[in-house]
Amino acid sequence: MDEILEILEKDARTRPEEIAGMTKNDAAKVKQAIKKYEKEGVILKYKTVINKELIRSEDAEVRALIEVNIVPQKDLGFDKIAERIYSFPEVASCYLISGSYDLLVVVEGKNIHTVSSFVAEKLSCMENVRGTVTHFLLKKYKEDGVVLKRREENKRIAISY
Repeated sequence: MDEILEILEKDARTRPEEIAGMTKNDAAKVKQAIKKYEKEGVILKYKTVINKELIRSEDAEVRALIEVNIVPQKDLGFDKIAERIYSFPEVASCYLISGSYDLLVVVEGKNIHTVSSFVAEKLSCMENVRGTVTHFLLKKYKEDGVVLKRREENKRIAISY
């Protein structure tokens, strides 16, 4: 992968001038390369990783990882079914995977009931879906290469003798 892309993947806030210094390139060339990557769809979006554990609120969403077993369609394979699944607004991510299941679908909802309703009423009753296994995300330790550290107060009482 291109050095510019590697740098931006680690920290999208890195300015073109900084990238130019790191790669020993001209800043104008770096800016031009970034614009080209954006235009070609290589760079799709710039993302911020947020530790939601630190900003817990009543409207916090529930996230579930759902393994989906499907029957591929003739001449279309998994792609058409995956497209139907990832078109639902509840679906945050959808991956074709190896192993016992075919797709890994990441679903977000207001609470456990909205996610389970999605699985029961929309996903598992779809034609070509043979079965699902739902795993609710309880706690994140690391996301997109970033360790999510929680601020923990020392609740132990200091004892001295």
